[in-house]
Amino acid sequence: MWKNLTLERVSSNNKIFSMKNEKRTLVPYILISSLLACAALYYMEQEIGVSYPIKTGVKLLVFLIIPVIYFAFTKDKNIYISPTSRSNEKRSLFIGLFSGLLFFVILIGVYYLLQSFIDFEPIISDLQTKLNVTPLNFIFVGIYITLGNSFIEEFFFRGFVFLGIYKSGRTVAAYLFSSLLFALYHIMIIRSWFTLPLFLLAVFGLFMVGILFNWMDTKSRNFLNSWIAHILADVAIILIGLKMFGIVNF
Repeated sequence: MWKNLTLERVSSNNKIFSMKNEKRTLVPYILISSLLACAALYYMEQEIGVSYPIKTGVKLLVFLIIPVIYFAFTKDKNIYISPTSRSNEKRSLFIGLFSGLLFFVILIGVYYLLQSFIDFEPIISDLQTKLNVTPLNFIFVGIYITLGNSFIEEFFFRGFVFLGIYKSGRTVAAYLFSSLLFALYHIMIIRSWFTLPLFLLAVFGLFMVGILFNWMDTKSRNFLNSWIAHILADVAIILIGLKMFGIVNF
């Protein structure tokens, strides 16, 4: 009996070791493909100047196809479905909800503290000329950003990049690379919006948000926590955008 238990344990450990080795061999794919994807989207927005709908369509394709290829090789089904029990998963999701509410309050607070240092005219002009985002369509854009864009970004940056590297055993690399890539990716959106000190503060803030989102997702081994937090953070950003366009006042 003890011999059988020992053999089963050894077999189980060998399977885990084999899976980690398999995922380690695919880490270069995660690194290179995610860098190329973000660089291509940056070039499209800053150099070509495509409209928001076109950019969104390309982003959806790129951020979905690259991870799907990875999952086809690894057969990793735990990217969405947590290996923990359902009750534990529900409890762990409170982390995302609490963090999201905290981010909401912080973003609104930072807006009120720094609004006198921000020139909103270049931001409005950039949105209208480069992305064709206007007061007429901003509400629809805001709904997509809050629910759709937040999902695709969390699926890519956390579900694919972070968890893909994290599950290979490279914990520090997973945290640093995915958070830095998440921050640098958003540079193409905010590059011309702020003065240099505010720009650097925004990039640092995005990097730290990436670190926190990553930590949240280690609790359930999927990206649901960070998606919940991302949604609530985007709600704050959209409210600020609505105020900026003069649609609401608070």
